[in-house]
Amino acid sequence: MNDRLLVATRKGLFTLQPDATGRWTLGKPEFVGEPVSMVLPDPRDGSLYAALNLGHFGVKLHRRRAGMADWEECAVPTYPPQPADAPHAGDRADAAAPTPPSPAWTLQQIWSLETGGPDEPGVLWAGTIPGGLFRSDDGGDTWALNRALWDRPERREWFGGGYDAPGIHSIMVDPRDSRHVTIGVSCGGVWQTTDGGTTWRVTADGMEADYMPPERRGDTNVQDPHRVVQCAANPDVLWTQHHCAIYRSIDGGAHWQRIEAQPSSFGFAVAVHPHAPDTAWFVPAVKDQCRIPVDGRLVVTRTRDGGRTFEALSNGLPPAPAYDLVYRHGLAVDHSGTRLAMGSTTGALWASDDGGEKWQLVSAHLPPIYCVRFG
Repeated sequence: MNDRLLVATRKGLFTLQPDATGRWTLGKPEFVGEPVSMVLPDPRDGSLYAALNLGHFGVKLHRRRAGMADWEECAVPTYPPQPADAPHAGDRADAAAPTPPSPAWTLQQIWSLETGGPDEPGVLWAGTIPGGLFRSDDGGDTWALNRALWDRPERREWFGGGYDAPGIHSIMVDPRDSRHVTIGVSCGGVWQTTDGGTTWRVTADGMEADYMPPERRGDTNVQDPHRVVQCAANPDVLWTQHHCAIYRSIDGGAHWQRIEAQPSSFGFAVAVHPHAPDTAWFVPAVKDQCRIPVDGRLVVTRTRDGGRTFEALSNGLPPAPAYDLVYRHGLAVDHSGTRLAMGSTTGALWASDDGGEKWQLVSAHLPPIYCVRFG
């Protein structure tokens, strides 16, 4: 065991290291008191990135290069000025006139951050609120908005889920082909490119939005996938924790199968085993305005047969009543597929060394946790 655990929270970034017995040791926090919305370790060169959402002071991105002690501020994705006649998310496609334009498209949050493929040194992808996808070719020194996706007419129908504006929260680069990138949008479905971002297509066939009128529930462009993950060993298998159900695809996202689970098929987080595509973990909750664990009982559900059956795993998790909620990026599995980490909105952090059979409370008093990642 030598992977560190990175925990991004409302009040800073925490790094934990396992000791010889496998127990996690908490190091000195960084960016103390500042909201860290996303953290990314880059295995290609050892760099570490942290995105901060400082409210009135804007969004910031920091980088620490391998072997260096200090962080350096790098560029953030920047939206170009909005043309007066440009449509944007929230405009009605059938409206007589578009929504009055704002002075500029504005970055509200870096919601996802991923590296390009191993054959693309320096390439980073950033998903943002309000729904722009950005690419950097130089490790974050500069960023470019992917206009091919941004200018799609379908984007006018995207809308916010938990936030007022739509956002890109999931980015997956196919390990077989770095030009093949899949993204998840709340609320805008699942989109893919096979040419590095030159062209895009929506691939959410089979998903159903129960919050839409019956005649529009199957529209691919209004789906709300809360989180999308891809199996590293079999990238044609993807799992989605959707607002309305769990979905699984075995054909690279071309078609999705709806899966219902107990105690609930609603939640935000999902993690897939990197080597066993039929194995995935979820954190169920009560949907819509409640957003609490079912019956106040925190569990992790696991399927090992592609969603035909689920187990509720709670050994080591707090007994009821427990009202911890786990955000989209609050559940992670390491490269071995046996170690898991999970952080909650109430600042509790748990780890498991056996695929979720038993959980160890690492800390009960961290700030609200936005993201956990092994690195």
